Amino acid sequence: MLEMARPGGDMYRPALPELVLYQDIQGGCRTRGDSGGGHFDVKSQKGDLYLDVPNFANTINVAAHHRIRSLSFPTAQWEAVLDEAADGGCSLDSLQLYRGPFRSAAIQSSLRNLWALSDEEGAPSRLLARAAGCEILAELCRLSGASLAPAKGGLAPWARRRCLELMRERLSEDISLDELAAEAQLSPFHFARMFKQSVGVPPRVYLTQLRLERACDLLELTELPITEIASEVGYASNQILARVFSKHKHMSPSDYRRAVRDPSRYAT
Repeated sequence: MLEMARPGGDMYRPALPELVLYQDIQGGCRTRGDSGGGHFDVKSQKGDLYLDVPNFANTINVAAHHRIRSLSFPTAQWEAVLDEAADGGCSLDSLQLYRGPFRSAAIQSSLRNLWALSDEEGAPSRLLARAAGCEILAELCRLSGASLAPAKGGLAPWARRRCLELMRERLSEDISLDELAAEAQLSPFHFARMFKQSVGVPPRVYLTQLRLERACDLLELTELPITEIASEVGYASNQILARVFSKHKHMSPSDYRRAVRDPSRYAT
């Protein structure tokens, strides 16, 4: 997961066992090359997406200074997820999106959310990164003409209860989507969709809600320094906790602590 500004000229990528998704976040440049699906020569638009075939060495020429985002999917980690998403009807080799730019509102939204949450919370958690990857690969399957595996309803009551307990118990850790899915005896792809059906929000959103609830309790009921509270709820620094708090509570953790302990000072 990278964002970079590059001068015009050739951009070389060696043959690696990775599917790489690029997004042009500036637009307006003539772009030529071959990503593994045949030669293209276009004027790239802001938001355009490009996909590189795994194990294919390429050189893309961009005529002027440009800014891109890139997201890599190592084949060893993601091939099974793609197969699961399309119920065996899609693979990395069969995607029909390797010949130049394409657009997808769903993928553009996933990338915006991924970068916004990473800016807010620092390096993306394993839960966030895996969930975003599942969403994007499912959309790549759909755009390639594959039928997505149908949703299977929500989690079984025991699975829902166990996963929510595990998220609370390991709030300070970087718990992964794969670990939660294993508890529910499901694949990560199906677990993510079924969790949202059962709880109403994706796992990464629910985890943020749990962290904020716990942080609020600690601010109100303890004298712990905010740095320790941030660590207790799974954030790497008090600055990250402050950004999350400001977004969701519209105040800093310190202001929240003062407000709940002396409400009269904040009465309107």
